[in-house]
Amino acid sequence: MEKVNALTVNPVGHGLSHHTGAAARYVEAGLTGAPNTARAYGAHLKRFSAWCIEQGYEPLPATVDALVGFCTHLAEAGKKVGTLEQHCAAISKAHAVRGVDSPTDDRQFKIFMDGVRRVHGVRQKQAPAFSLIQLKQLVRSLDVETVTGLRDRAILLLGFTGAFRRSELTALNVQDLRFTEECLVVSLGKSKTNQLGDYEEKAIFYSPESAVCPIRSLKAWLGQLERSEGPVFVMLRKGNRLTNNRLSDQTINTLVQRYLGPGYTAHSLRASFVTVAKLNGADDSKIMNQTKHKTSAMIRRYTRLDNVQQHNAAKELGL
Repeated sequence: MEKVNALTVNPVGHGLSHHTGAAARYVEAGLTGAPNTARAYGAHLKRFSAWCIEQGYEPLPATVDALVGFCTHLAEAGKKVGTLEQHCAAISKAHAVRGVDSPTDDRQFKIFMDGVRRVHGVRQKQAPAFSLIQLKQLVRSLDVETVTGLRDRAILLLGFTGAFRRSELTALNVQDLRFTEECLVVSLGKSKTNQLGDYEEKAIFYSPESAVCPIRSLKAWLGQLERSEGPVFVMLRKGNRLTNNRLSDQTINTLVQRYLGPGYTAHSLRASFVTVAKLNGADDSKIMNQTKHKTSAMIRRYTRLDNVQQHNAAKELGL
């Protein structure tokens, strides 16, 4: 029995499977997708495969009964609907890679998932947003006489003002930065919403207060690096000694939680940008130009205006 634990391209029966060399490399890239997604899918498939083997099902191609049983197992174990959907996406991809029909497309399975959503609900816990006042107070409190303080201030301010994902922050290179009299222009490579690596830029602007200015803060950090290429944000050894090792996505997340609290995540930097911009009257098109979202619907999803005390028309009744 084949054990499915990674998105390796072995497209049995697939119409493109006869290609070799460069063509096969392009087929593989099209089927597997972004590296982070492939890693996540690999973990989901490993869990599904282990469950199938334990229950006597064939993991690939999987039957509708097997998938229903697996999703029921996850739901009864307390897993969120979003977790089930992530596993289903991985299973669907594994079947697509091999050119076989996926049970996720079955009408009866879709009815089953509708029932799961009705019973368990689909509201996802979102990373909270912080206020501009919170961020300024935090940044002003950092000890920028240390290398750690300089680096972390630059990460927080750049991450917020640029609406960066943590993967984008960790992928930044010094050569991606272009400073002008008016702003900083950051060139982006591939990202979650730019899988094909189309050329994209973000603009970061000066703040009147130097202590909370993202550009001045970044320049101060770059002054410590003393080089013109390579990763922007790197690990530090004990004693605040610089390394050439790029920060990981998880390190960015841990850093945000250390300063803002365990309820926040690295995604709060991005969500807070959208929320603060909306509160200050920015229209969706301007926000999307920075976040690189494709639709206004995603901007509405990112906006954290659900505090019933802070954002409520009942305060404006004039009674």
